[in-house]
Amino acid sequence: MNLERPNPDELLARLKKSESGGGRGKLKIFFGYAAGVGKTYAMLEAARREKAVGVDVVVGYVEPHGRPDTEALLQGLDALPSRIIPYRNVTLREFDLDAALKRHPQLLLVDELAHTNAEGSRHAKRWQDVAELLVAGINVYTTLNVQHLESLNDVIAQISGIIVHERLPDSILEVADDIELVDLTPEELIERLKAGKVYLPEQAERALVHFFQKSNLQALRELSLRQAAFRLRCDVDQARELRAARAPWATSERLLVCVGPSPTTARLIRATKRMAAAFGGDWLAVAVETPTTARTPALRPQIAEHMRLAEQLGAETQTLVGANVADTVLEYARSRNVTKIIVGKTAKPWWSRWFFRTVVDQLLDKSGDVDVYVITGEGQAPRPPRPRTTTTVPWLHYTAAVAVVAVCTLLAWASYSLGHPEANTVMLFLLGVVFVGYRFGRGPAVAASAVSVLVFDFFFVEPLFRFTVSDARYFLTFAALFVIGFIISTLTGRINQQLQTSQQLERRTSALFRLARQMSQVAGHDFLIGSAGKQLGEIFDAEVVIYTRQPDSQLAVRFGKDTSVAQNPKNAVVAEWVAQHDETAGAGTDTLPSATALFIPLIGSQSTLGAIGIKPSDAARLQDPGQRHLAETCAGLMALSLERDQSVLEASEAELRLKTEQLRSSLLSSVSHDLRTPLATIVGASSTLLQTATDLDLKTRRELVQTILGESRRLTRLVDNLLEMTRFESGAVVPSRQWHVVEEIVGGALGRLQHELQGHSVHVDIAPNLPLAHLDGVLLEQALVNLLENAARHTPAGTSIEIRARQVGKELEIAVADNGPGLPAGSEDRVFEKFVRGQANDGDQRRGVGLGLSICRAAVQVHGGTITAHNRSQGGAEFIISLPQEQDAPRVAVDEVQPWSLP
Repeated sequence: MNLERPNPDELLARLKKSESGGGRGKLKIFFGYAAGVGKTYAMLEAARREKAVGVDVVVGYVEPHGRPDTEALLQGLDALPSRIIPYRNVTLREFDLDAALKRHPQLLLVDELAHTNAEGSRHAKRWQDVAELLVAGINVYTTLNVQHLESLNDVIAQISGIIVHERLPDSILEVADDIELVDLTPEELIERLKAGKVYLPEQAERALVHFFQKSNLQALRELSLRQAAFRLRCDVDQARELRAARAPWATSERLLVCVGPSPTTARLIRATKRMAAAFGGDWLAVAVETPTTARTPALRPQIAEHMRLAEQLGAETQTLVGANVADTVLEYARSRNVTKIIVGKTAKPWWSRWFFRTVVDQLLDKSGDVDVYVITGEGQAPRPPRPRTTTTVPWLHYTAAVAVVAVCTLLAWASYSLGHPEANTVMLFLLGVVFVGYRFGRGPAVAASAVSVLVFDFFFVEPLFRFTVSDARYFLTFAALFVIGFIISTLTGRINQQLQTSQQLERRTSALFRLARQMSQVAGHDFLIGSAGKQLGEIFDAEVVIYTRQPDSQLAVRFGKDTSVAQNPKNAVVAEWVAQHDETAGAGTDTLPSATALFIPLIGSQSTLGAIGIKPSDAARLQDPGQRHLAETCAGLMALSLERDQSVLEASEAELRLKTEQLRSSLLSSVSHDLRTPLATIVGASSTLLQTATDLDLKTRRELVQTILGESRRLTRLVDNLLEMTRFESGAVVPSRQWHVVEEIVGGALGRLQHELQGHSVHVDIAPNLPLAHLDGVLLEQALVNLLENAARHTPAGTSIEIRARQVGKELEIAVADNGPGLPAGSEDRVFEKFVRGQANDGDQRRGVGLGLSICRAAVQVHGGTITAHNRSQGGAEFIISLPQEQDAPRVAVDEVQPWSLP
């Protein structure tokens, strides 16, 4: 019967992981090292197999590149129409994400995962489209080349001399549910290229000269194979976890070396490095902190030195906590799928092995399917004598233990006097030993056990008050009392040690949590650096200096300028070296040890941002590998936070540049068309009048003069709109509120647009007894002029325009409506944005700058009002202005206003 059961926490974690994938689509990536290896062909073949078994397969986007065999596989598969996007005099075909979500097939094919979408798409990258499809529950097949992975960008550029701009995060490859490697030898790929099966002949010739060189292809193929092998190893580890397997799966070699304070450990580490290189596997270096090492601080520096050596040689280091070294190492080895354990031969006398089993013996007995290699330390320097440590005996604790035994003796004597059985007396002494062990540790507890045996013998065993025993059975009682006290004190010591270790881990976790929370809540480089520096100073009880890279590529102190670390010029040189080489250096290391602090690089996902200098009050603190790892983790977290903040800043600047570019383009368009057209008309009419004034009749000259006047007015309104919008955006417009008659404001607006409104019938309907309005008449008239001009420009000749004015509660409501084509669906709010221009009617091909309605909204908003637009049910568009009237209008006797029309 197998008594080894899987860890319940691991089972629960796997269950939660499997449940989190419910409802999410599956992603399969056909992975290769270059174009032409057959990724799209393999994807289509797999899709046709799925379709043959009844799966709903749809082609979202596939780029056949003119290859007949690929196009043949597309026959018979349902395909979504591509989005057609005009861009710089060319037509682009893009994947239609909305159509795919609406169709919602079981399986969707989306080629070229790293593709950059055209402007105007919902997402900038196609992998973001795929992520949205997966969230919607759609399974996706896609293709990807190794050169598009973000982490390999620098390597690809170094190999091929070409910088790949279309990249995606490595996490996309990591979260894929399945990866199929599509491979082809470089020789076969070059032959396909020469045969015209990859690119057109001209493109193929250029590719052979530049990217498709055999050396480049061989390097890219190795990178793709390594990525696929790494993913396969992760899949094996995951499958092993799902099976809750205890024995290792030797699909690849993984070695573990046991690190201890012995000087022969260095030989073990170097031997393990050579073995890992020979087997082609990775290796781990593990140290186990037991109660013995915890009570012997002198051993820790030696262990830390060995762990640093393992890190320098490329090992993954880990410090474990456990009472038994062999059990702890084997449990960790099985969790990491370790196939071989390397351990040093324990130097103990032969006779001691009869009583105490060594770590090697325990590993050999319990290793099972894991191979154990025992390496001796011959050829090394003799073991140095153990350092003599001066220990202070806690006499106060021993005195307290004796006092506790005395109390137990009094209670036992009272029980004995009352005639209670001897078992009660023994239990009272055991209770005292347990209390001493819990409160004062193992040493005082052992002393309490010994004193309890003597006291029990002296006071409670015949003959009384003598250390002689008449009944030999009491010797068993004495031995049991002593052994139980010893065991209880040992277990209590272990529990206290585990408690201290747990508290230490909790403090590390809490420190990381505080730092992560602080970094997530703060924005801005200065605030981030200041908060991180303070947190690191509290975590390590140290002086902290933070250097960051400036725009001129020089390091500068951004935190801790007043510390002794920053004032030492030698440390700035060390920080520069650390930032350039991405390696830890400084005090406590073998690199630049003359520095007064330990320097850790700030390594982000894109580049190294600087370095952190830490000088703890206790110089030996950072010698602990756990503390060193904590410092490196904090540095990495800080670097990612700084990168995130920089990315947000760059995104904001990019958005600002985009808006500026759009504004510039709109202004240039206005200058090139809307300003040039009336000027050209004026120049043409004026030159005609000057050159042929005597040959023109009066009617013709009058028409030319009217043309000049109309275009001049149009140009004036255009310039006024630009200036008015500038005034509104600068906040310089303050409404001059006066009491106005609404009919006069409407009449003024109509009078200014007599020429533009020709061909339209205007109907004005002002409510009877409409009170005076408290507002800025000039601004409201300008808003009405822009609304009427907008209606005249975007409606055909012969249509009607209506103006209505009503008092609705405490608001004045003015509506301008037409019966033209109306507003495009969904543009009701967008029409009020700057430089948004609609299509002019057939009779007026002139287009405005797109500021008229923006000025209307600005003029209404400075009054505290609102303006809305909507399409009328009977056809046409309607704009409604609502202005609050907070003061009661004065009563003025006026004639009732009747509806009237402007012919």
